[in-house]
Amino acid sequence: MRVVAVLALDNVVAFDLAVPGQIFGTANAVSPTPAYEIRIVAAGRRVRSETLFGAMDLHTDWDLDALADAHTVVVPGRTAFTDPDPRVLRALRAAHARGARIASVCTGTFTLAAAGLLDDRRATTHWRYAAELSNRYPRIDIDPAVLFVEDGRICTSAGVAAGLDMCLHLVRRDLGAAVAADTARFTVMPPQRRGGQAQFITHPDPGATDTALDDTLHWMTANLHRPLTLADIADHAALSIRSLNRHFRSQTGTTPLQWLLHARIRYARQLLETTDHSIETVARHAGFTTATAMRHHFTRHTGLAPLPYRANFRATHTAEPRRMLASPTRKRSR
Repeated sequence: MRVVAVLALDNVVAFDLAVPGQIFGTANAVSPTPAYEIRIVAAGRRVRSETLFGAMDLHTDWDLDALADAHTVVVPGRTAFTDPDPRVLRALRAAHARGARIASVCTGTFTLAAAGLLDDRRATTHWRYAAELSNRYPRIDIDPAVLFVEDGRICTSAGVAAGLDMCLHLVRRDLGAAVAADTARFTVMPPQRRGGQAQFITHPDPGATDTALDDTLHWMTANLHRPLTLADIADHAALSIRSLNRHFRSQTGTTPLQWLLHARIRYARQLLETTDHSIETVARHAGFTTATAMRHHFTRHTGLAPLPYRANFRATHTAEPRRMLASPTRKRSR
């Protein structure tokens, strides 16, 4: 039985706190054998949630020592970015040092950063707070455009609902694509959401700029197979390269070439999941110069080489799970 410890700090966002239990608990319900023990952990076994979304005083069964044997520690987001209690940071470092998988939902990334676990790693957080995270912790390679990032044994997710995507990914890692697909079905969410966090980033008022960047994004997506250069993209957008970079950063949270790379990786993932094309063919369709180049970028961004990725995530049709979620109890009419 894998222990999933959800570490709640004061000012925790209640939705974030509930996400891991929802996904890992549903995986227990649809799996032939329950795989997870879920613990809500809080210093002193008490925590108060964020007042903005409806304050709650929570009493838990588990104190910080419950992290000692956790296989996965998930830190939900909170609205206060002050450093947590030093005991919390020590417990997180100790869990990571002994080999536990560490994850964060939304602004929980700040807690992992305060513990020093994200230095020299890729990570993400809610797009609104990406700049703040970068200013406080310049050693982190922050990607504000993705739904989640997996870097070794550490996973970070973007804003709010992206925690669902990340936890579902962890279920897929642990129990396979079939259980993850059934978990997604019962949670009424897609097994793998397409796109990234960039689609949710606030765009400037259209009246404040004379660029039609949406048209350029669509054009880039339709021409992934071509060897697009920065000059090609700037020419399509009718902008100088310098202006293009500035508008791209403000509207998508990344650079034109990084956006193009992520789009190519997304398309390569789609082809690997849904076709029998060779790696060379996938690389050509997705616009990589060689299969070797695709393997390098694909592995860096997904944590898996293309062939293992296909083996893990190829779409499958599964039979009905043995265990079903309980139906709601009907009230008797009087």
